[in-house]
Amino acid sequence: MPQGWLDACRQLVLFASAYYAYRLVRGAVLGNTVVAFAHARSLVGVERGAHLFFEPALQKWALGEHWTIDAANWLYVNSHFMLTTAFLIWLYFVRNEAFYFVRNMFMIAMGLALVLYIVFPAAPPRMLPEWGFTDTVANWVGQSATNTAGVFYNPYAAVPSMHVAFAFMIGIPAMRLMRYRILKVAWAVYPVLIVFVVLVTANHFWIDAALGTLVAAVSATAASAGLARARPQAWAWRTAEAAA
Repeated sequence: MPQGWLDACRQLVLFASAYYAYRLVRGAVLGNTVVAFAHARSLVGVERGAHLFFEPALQKWALGEHWTIDAANWLYVNSHFMLTTAFLIWLYFVRNEAFYFVRNMFMIAMGLALVLYIVFPAAPPRMLPEWGFTDTVANWVGQSATNTAGVFYNPYAAVPSMHVAFAFMIGIPAMRLMRYRILKVAWAVYPVLIVFVVLVTANHFWIDAALGTLVAAVSATAASAGLARARPQAWAWRTAEAAA
């Protein structure tokens, strides 16, 4: 253990607390189904008013390319939780000096998301077939699963897209930590890939993805300008070279 068992247990408690806070909030969100659909349709209205309602056409193209939609479905179901968790575990054990800054970003981002889920519950595009959307993920996990809340997932919590927020919060730090150019490029592309995935699977509008990006940016700024200044030796962004 890089910082001992006590520190490792502390990190588990922090993330577990965030999870149980999410469970409490998702119950409130699930009770606002009518409001969630109204908000989703208002997003359609905003995008149409801006002449940027391109998601149905993008998904229609992806459905014609079976390998594209299959890959997107797999990434949507598996990358958000599994890859994020794997990266955080790797970060804690291998590049521990950078872990605490990233952890603080996640804590801030999840707090912001919980507030937004309560204030603005919204159904995902896949629940609006009248606008040409198809629920492609249902073929992978089942219709009931796509409409039931789970770990870091809520069918009526589409704003902001935390798939996108998480992708940026692991993609950019990973890009900065990698030594090999090919890995830097792969991690730099990862957030863009996830934006594409959430759009073609009709799990988010582009506005949701933009707000997810904003949540990641605000969280990084708060972690840097606020928490890192409070405890620079523990919470500031550090690499092995900087620590040495």
